[in-house]
Amino acid sequence: MGSAAADTGTGTSRPANGVGLLLRHWRERAGLSQLELALRADSSARHISFVETGRTRPSPEMVLRLAEHLDVPVRERNALLLTAGHAPHYPETPVDDPSLAALREGLERMLTAYEPFPALVVDGRYEVVAANRGIAALLEGVAAHLLRPPLNAMRLTLHPEGLAPRIRNFPQWREHLLEQMRRQLALLRSAPLRELYEEVAAHPVPGEGTERREAASPFALPLVIEHQGHVLSFFSTITTFNTPVDVTVSELAMETFVPADPGTAALLPKLLG
Repeated sequence: MGSAAADTGTGTSRPANGVGLLLRHWRERAGLSQLELALRADSSARHISFVETGRTRPSPEMVLRLAEHLDVPVRERNALLLTAGHAPHYPETPVDDPSLAALREGLERMLTAYEPFPALVVDGRYEVVAANRGIAALLEGVAAHLLRPPLNAMRLTLHPEGLAPRIRNFPQWREHLLEQMRRQLALLRSAPLRELYEEVAAHPVPGEGTERREAASPFALPLVIEHQGHVLSFFSTITTFNTPVDVTVSELAMETFVPADPGTAALLPKLLG
């Protein structure tokens, strides 16, 4: 019975419990029982069980409702729909598409307003969509091949010819970034992201084998970086869009760097001229 196939309406068939297995994965990842999910989604534990075992093929509305309550990333919601034999619900608009002009202008205004503090926007592959002059100043001295478009924030930071040699607490900051990527990979089945992770994780650590200064903080890991003879220290924050309805927009993230000490705050305006 578990190998029964469901007609997708396209002349092909797929395992009826394919989407059920994926939904069970997301439910278990969320730490919910079938009853708890049913109560949240205004369904029944029996119906959730039938969906997960392939006895019932969920409608597009049910897939989206369950995905919403399981906090499934937007890209993976489309994957769930496709696995269930339905059309994707969310568009994936290129960031340079004219329809996103207002979004890009808004991001640019936010980045400019944040100066002289560094800030940038990256997409789901950590490619830099936009950055302000604070970021540009920190990139002085980075190898030219890393500055050719498309710029990638992970490569810029972790490559031995990038920012890595100037980061005073590089082992800790490197592990923070790699863990961030591992969390993304646990949510998204992305071959390009996996390739990027394997690439940057394989880079040698500059100065490995010698003592690197560890930055201490009572509440968050700072980025401590040397720049033009000065030592700058930043805390970083990441902002994403609420309730996105486009795959591209759902994966955009703005990272802002907050001065972690008065000296850094005082130096930044001078560094930008």
